[in-house]
Amino acid sequence: MNDVMGIMLLGGALLVFSILASVLSNRIGAPLLLVFLCIGMLAGEDGVLGIEFANPQLSFFIGSLALAIILFDGGMRTHQDRFRVALWPAISLSTLGVALTCTITAAGAVWLFDLPWPTAMLIGALLSSTDAAAVFGIFQSRGVTLKQRVASTLEIESGTNDPMAVILTMTLTTALATGASLDMLSLGTNVLWQLVIGLVAGWIGGQAFIQLVRRIPLDFTFVPLLAAASAILVFSLTAKANASGFLAVYLMGYLIGNARLPQLVHILQVQDGLTWLGQILMFLILGLLVTPSQLMDNAALSLSVALILIFVARPLATLICLAPFSFPWREQVFISWVGLRGAVPIILALYPWLSGLEDQALYFDVAFFVVLISLLVQGWTMAPLARWLGLEVPPTPEPAQRVPLESLPSADPLEVWCFPIGTDSLALEHHWQELNFTHRPCFIGVLRDNEWLQADPALRFKQDDQVLVMGRVADMESVSRVLASSNEGKQLRESDFFGAFSLHASLTLAEVAEFYPLGELPEEKRQLSLAAFFGRKFHRRVVVGDNLTLGGVVLTVRQVDEAGNIESVGIKEA
Repeated sequence: MNDVMGIMLLGGALLVFSILASVLSNRIGAPLLLVFLCIGMLAGEDGVLGIEFANPQLSFFIGSLALAIILFDGGMRTHQDRFRVALWPAISLSTLGVALTCTITAAGAVWLFDLPWPTAMLIGALLSSTDAAAVFGIFQSRGVTLKQRVASTLEIESGTNDPMAVILTMTLTTALATGASLDMLSLGTNVLWQLVIGLVAGWIGGQAFIQLVRRIPLDFTFVPLLAAASAILVFSLTAKANASGFLAVYLMGYLIGNARLPQLVHILQVQDGLTWLGQILMFLILGLLVTPSQLMDNAALSLSVALILIFVARPLATLICLAPFSFPWREQVFISWVGLRGAVPIILALYPWLSGLEDQALYFDVAFFVVLISLLVQGWTMAPLARWLGLEVPPTPEPAQRVPLESLPSADPLEVWCFPIGTDSLALEHHWQELNFTHRPCFIGVLRDNEWLQADPALRFKQDDQVLVMGRVADMESVSRVLASSNEGKQLRESDFFGAFSLHASLTLAEVAEFYPLGELPEEKRQLSLAAFFGRKFHRRVVVGDNLTLGGVVLTVRQVDEAGNIESVGIKEA
């Protein structure tokens, strides 16, 4: 009994310390996941607490469970419009890119250290996938919003490349454990089975959950728990069928996130907490599992592999995979640099350990060392690099608080939104009727100095007012553009990024040139609309933030509809 209480005390203390350490992490700019990993190492065998932990089975169980929850959450936050601009580039990176990264990394290890090819290929396979949670956790903590084309590519790639890495790792581990030669036909069949069954299981699981929630009058407090439990169930059943459970839960999450369920806000709120809990537990347990003193035994190999992976394998794979899609060079540079390695390689490195391979410690130590280097080198530089390359865009305006009205029957989900009025809000010092909405919501009232003021057409909004409105979820963004303010933590203001004026995308360059110095343009280009001009330059894969310099002005895409058509363009001096 005392042992159980001691474990609970230790676990609770480590969790509390890790969460509080996130404040320090944000201040010094350290990747948060690196902090969790280091806390686990400090508590481990060579650390301050000296905890002896060598249980790969438990580590693999916790890691797999956490990854399932993380990928499920990532799928729910992936919107349909992201597939429009990044599906095929991301698929290219998550399939061909994984294979190229694995092969190039292995070739470097063979050339420098004369490792056997099977051993080097297994090391490459372990390190071939990127970590979505690590990448977007860093950007979220830094308050950086990336251009949609870049963010979508990284998000979809990170959510879909794990199955490929798992397949390569399992196949190579089995071949090394049994001494069998690699059969490319069997490998191809295995890959196809994992992907197809994973997709089918994810689609069935997602549709079943959506229909269940719509038909059964379940209390909304249970819906987020049902979602998490269903994701674990689908993941486990798919893995039992020797298919990709990770791909299944990602697709399941995507279907749920785009089904416009009124309970989705509650699901995402709970998932946010579960995802962070999963990441903390995963990195703490992996930090406990490693023995830092043993990492130095293979330090030369690990450091060399990390450098090859970061500076050679990932850039080459990115260049080859994105070549057919005409990505701007700045975006290719950034995507090649942000091949961040997180928990996935360390968890995959448990496969050789659990399979009883010779030199099992080699694979785990190399994977762990490379992840540390990746978090230190790439993790610390991602946000500054995004700003330097001009890939940061202003955050999408949104309410400070959202309250779903799921108990009200409505064809379109309804919500109540709260908007604090700041110094830069368009509503400041205006009456309600003076505000120009594309889709006007229902004005409920104002909270001013902790007092409730009912909706009154004569009421003039003041700074620090809390304006409450009710509207359709589909109209939230357009309403937010009128009522939302730029928070202090946001790094980029819309007026600074897009310019003070907007132009309708149907205007021709000739019409724009009557008022702005666009420089000399051929007559053919002068007759093009702004939308057509951007479409030619970016091969119809246009996103908010794409910009072009003409003469003395910079034109920046400001609004794009769901079909990918440009609606408005910002203009400012070059």
